[in-house]
Amino acid sequence: MAARRPPREMLQGRFVRLEPLVPAALPELADVLRRSEVFAGGWGGGPAGLPASREAFVAWFTRTWPFGGNVYAIRIASGPDEGRIVGTSTLTDFDLEAERAHLGWTAYAPEVWGTQVNPESKLLLLGLAFDSGFGRVKLQADERNTRSREAILRLGATYEGIARRDMLRADGSWRNTAVYSILIDEWPEVRRRLEQRLERFGGQPVRFGLPRVGGEGTAR
Repeated sequence: MAARRPPREMLQGRFVRLEPLVPAALPELADVLRRSEVFAGGWGGGPAGLPASREAFVAWFTRTWPFGGNVYAIRIASGPDEGRIVGTSTLTDFDLEAERAHLGWTAYAPEVWGTQVNPESKLLLLGLAFDSGFGRVKLQADERNTRSREAILRLGATYEGIARRDMLRADGSWRNTAVYSILIDEWPEVRRRLEQRLERFGGQPVRFGLPRVGGEGTAR
């Protein structure tokens, strides 16, 4: 089917729900993402881009984020921490004729790295993209960000190469970007792998701040 722009509506999962991000949620998002660990991997332009205050984060996010796309706040869906915001992600760069989209601008609170949050968020967003008729979804990360690059590969994405001198970091240096993609023909296997990963958690809800098993932090 021909690609169409995905609707901006809530995506409900077992462990997380993705809500269209509204300005009122930005201070709460700042409280979990304005962290040196989050910016260390290159998100937000890298360590030098870390805003000095909650207000500065809100102003920076409002000024720079791709609100022409589907920008989401990621919240815990059940359990004692239900409703707590734990990150953000975006589906954007929609090319309807070429059936291409970009899943990125993703960051999570360090407290939920290695939990159900990343695999279910990706499951929901990739499902939305492919159900909307897209044939290729791009994912990318700073070449230096080994954590995010490993997390993208664990999804089953294919590494395409390095886009050199692709983006200006906050410290004035130029970033090389590692580019990956998932095609519609690959989606059934990627979906199966994500669902298997989620099954390992049983029915336990996401708990904010409990010990985690690995690192899946940021990607853009």
